[in-house]
Amino acid sequence: MHKCEVLVIGAGPAGLSAALEAARGGAKVLLVDENSKPGGQLFKQIHKFFGSHEHRAGVRGIDIGTQLLKEAEELHIEVWLDAEAVGIFNQTEVWIIRDKQTSVTVKADRVIIASGAIENSVNFPGWTLPGVMGAGAAQTMINLHRVLPGTKVLMIGSGNVGVIVSYQLLQAGADVIGVVEAAPQLGGYGVHTAKVRRAKVPFYTRHTVKKAWGKDRVEGATIVQLDDKWRPISGTEFDVDVDTICIAAGLTPLVELAFAAGCEPIYTPLLGGMVPWHDESMKTSIPSIYLAGDISGVEEASTAMEEGRMAGLSAAHSLGYISDSDYHTHFEEAQRRLDVLRAGMFGQKRRDAKAAIIGHQRG
Repeated sequence: MHKCEVLVIGAGPAGLSAALEAARGGAKVLLVDENSKPGGQLFKQIHKFFGSHEHRAGVRGIDIGTQLLKEAEELHIEVWLDAEAVGIFNQTEVWIIRDKQTSVTVKADRVIIASGAIENSVNFPGWTLPGVMGAGAAQTMINLHRVLPGTKVLMIGSGNVGVIVSYQLLQAGADVIGVVEAAPQLGGYGVHTAKVRRAKVPFYTRHTVKKAWGKDRVEGATIVQLDDKWRPISGTEFDVDVDTICIAAGLTPLVELAFAAGCEPIYTPLLGGMVPWHDESMKTSIPSIYLAGDISGVEEASTAMEEGRMAGLSAAHSLGYISDSDYHTHFEEAQRRLDVLRAGMFGQKRRDAKAAIIGHQRG
């Protein structure tokens, strides 16, 4: 049995930030990730972050990830890659499969789950054809593996993921045939949407994909207009010649590990559905288990990093490594930055949703 003081599951932006804060406090940290490379979403984000200087505005996600990894190395954080956490038992024992063949049980005083989220799908006739994929999968192909998924792409979903990946596909040399959005208005931030508009990519609001077709892979799709009750309008169909359909229909938190461990669930549709209940310190209903990032409710990478800092600080503080005064000072700084990120119309809704989780009376 391997032992550590703080085990962080997931080496994305939230997990890396949590591990760094816990290690800075003095705790012995083990960081595990099922992928062969750490960094998670950051290394797919070649666009520059925007906002304030303290939120690394003007810095590309890939550069932020590189800096975080450098800091982890300097703090001598132990990192296991190709290591999948498959179960948490007795609140502090985590079963991990390393390199797809070796089983290891890790005994940790505190566990921080930063498992992220999974892409939602949209079902239509032909959706199982090769060439239909999540927008995140396409982003991984072009930004990590330098492989173009197709040359004529249709994007489903106009949220931030949809428009950012559309622009990155254009940069990689693909022709984005259009962006289809079922809602009556576009969902992404204007700064991202404008880039795609300037490239003269058409946006189709109140439309969806009726079907896709092809022999061995996608060869085309039929788009149809929707009425105000989200029903297809007969006679409005038109065909597009595409070889790839990307789906950016939101994310669902990866909560299985937390729920199997016994963490209490709570439903919050604005943040992705079922999530583990947690308090302001990111602690779940199981005192030894904390959360960070999209598992606690889907938001942005910058938000995930702040939550990671809060979880790492809280875990180290609970072990006695950080004094009460230092903990409150640093935690309140992270909370302030988080509040800034959640300012504005969309952010305020997420802030309210988070407040509802924290204020929920546990059963």
